[in-house]
Amino acid sequence: MTPELPNIDPELLDPPSQEQLSKPAPLHKPRILLLYGSNRARSYSRLLTEEAARLLQQFGAEARIFNPSGLPLPDDAPEDHPKVQELRELVLWSEGMVWCSPERHGAMTGVFKSQIDWIPLSLGAVRPTQGKTLALMQVSGGSQSFNALNQMRVLGRWMRMFTIPNQSSVSKAFLEFDDVGRMKPSAYYDRVVDVMEELVKFTLLLRGQTDYLVDRYSERKESADELSKRVNQASI
Repeated sequence: MTPELPNIDPELLDPPSQEQLSKPAPLHKPRILLLYGSNRARSYSRLLTEEAARLLQQFGAEARIFNPSGLPLPDDAPEDHPKVQELRELVLWSEGMVWCSPERHGAMTGVFKSQIDWIPLSLGAVRPTQGKTLALMQVSGGSQSFNALNQMRVLGRWMRMFTIPNQSSVSKAFLEFDDVGRMKPSAYYDRVVDVMEELVKFTLLLRGQTDYLVDRYSERKESADELSKRVNQASI
């Protein structure tokens, strides 16, 4: 304790320093997982996600898309269900994520939310999403809206992710794709380019630094057992 800060344990206080943020970064391509929120045969959230994956690859990232078809509802199947395991393995593999949901009845879809609900806040001592970067996109059939985006931004904070400032909302999505599913040239397309470029930049900026950035004084005060109990309780 110090007279000025009597509630602080000085042995656990770690003042931030530039040196701590100068660790070497891995050299492999940024690994980005993309999730979308519709199982329709012509799903515009899937088409937009596929367009985003092409851009990510052009920017030097490795992009993988999870197909939510066949994923059971949360708590309606055991955790060893093949689709649940596939999703969780992809989340652990990734360094950043793209979430893309349609707006349905003024909100993100159940198809999309189910995917997030199958991702636990912790897997043993590992927090699958903590410190990863996140980009957000939505599609809608009507006028411009940001309802799904705003909900996903809250979700990203809850999952302890670094959500980039830029985002994409494509209104009247049925007008923005051609017969073979490619996005037409437009200001909407240019915004998707901006978002994916920004995501890769932030992922490169943060890689190798995330463990330090999410290291918290309050959690250092807890024992490992106490921390595990609290995190597991919060994920129920």
